[in-house]
Amino acid sequence: MRRRTFLQALNLSIASTALYNGAGYGMSLTSFLDSTDDGKDLAYHRIQEIKFSTVQLKYPRLVGKNARLDLHGYGPNVEICCIKTDKGAMGWASLRGSKRDAEQIAKELLGKRVSELFVVNIGTLEDRHIPFDMALHDLAGVILQKPVYALLGRKKPFITDYYSGMIYFDDLEPAGKPSGIDRILEECRYDYEVGYRQFKLKIGRGHKWMPFKEGLQRDIDVTNTVASAFPDCRILVDGNNGFSIEQFIQYLEGIPTVDLFWIEEPFHENVSDYQKLRSYMQTEGRSTLLADGEADPDPVFLKELFEKKLLDVHLTDIEGLGFTNWRRLMPELKQLGAQASPHAWGSLLKTYYTAHLAGGLGNTVTIEGVTSTSDDVDLSGYKVVNGKLIPPATGGFGMPLLKKI
Repeated sequence: MRRRTFLQALNLSIASTALYNGAGYGMSLTSFLDSTDDGKDLAYHRIQEIKFSTVQLKYPRLVGKNARLDLHGYGPNVEICCIKTDKGAMGWASLRGSKRDAEQIAKELLGKRVSELFVVNIGTLEDRHIPFDMALHDLAGVILQKPVYALLGRKKPFITDYYSGMIYFDDLEPAGKPSGIDRILEECRYDYEVGYRQFKLKIGRGHKWMPFKEGLQRDIDVTNTVASAFPDCRILVDGNNGFSIEQFIQYLEGIPTVDLFWIEEPFHENVSDYQKLRSYMQTEGRSTLLADGEADPDPVFLKELFEKKLLDVHLTDIEGLGFTNWRRLMPELKQLGAQASPHAWGSLLKTYYTAHLAGGLGNTVTIEGVTSTSDDVDLSGYKVVNGKLIPPATGGFGMPLLKKI
């Protein structure tokens, strides 16, 4: 589907605004005038049709509560968009934001050359079009017959660790007859067989679902038990902002022999509490990574926390920020000495988008896994080997759509 015929020079006039936080990402018009072969191939295609639909993803088990939210269910029905060109190329992906907003914006894309909307070394050009950001990356990869990680500059992808992000408070279910810690161990065994060698355990049972003292002890017991049962695996914990700093230190004191890989969202981001936590960890000789930025992220404040060396890993959602914005943020994180692990919970599609971001740009410490199956999408191109996620080398994100749209 690549362009094979000569194209006359294009007279493009593209206005763009910075996508991430407005500052520091201004680009000159000349940066958009892509005269490379890739740019000419994208210019050969015009957007002919945009359709909306959904794809159903299914978890292998019921996913229960976390510190703040009730049951998470058996898997999402994800809203998607499909973008087709006049030359027969089709790219698709999940939407960023609401379908209603995207339907209004879609009218602006029809008839446009793909090169007017997307440039390989940048991504989506205008912030108004960010709902279609993932789909435009997929479409460009399909047209150019390159995986998305190759659009980001890598012939062979960086290969990244992969953790199970779906170990919730399932010991508390069913409500009338809780199954206890054995259920957590069963889930870890299942995930181990999938290929994970990192488990992220939800903690914070005492915030909402159990008396604090009892919930804290259950958090401690779950962590110690899983760490003991899977000595070849790394343990991550996620408090979903369910602790105070004093409460979280109590938790750490209960797991003195567990070498945590990372601590995620123990409390809502603030300088004072993270200073106390960092000081405590240094005193105790713990080198655990501190990860935050998922819930209601404030980019300016997060940058301050990274500059003060109070955080190590940036977690803002891969779709919430947008793929193009993540491409722009990653160099800044590298300058700050920080790493990335975009939040991907809920949808395995987000996990696989992250695999390409990490594959192309590196600087990603691990990828959040959301084990799923689907009758609507061919997910078989991605492999898990020795606890690492390997994306396919096929065009775009490498997830053929099985559902007829």
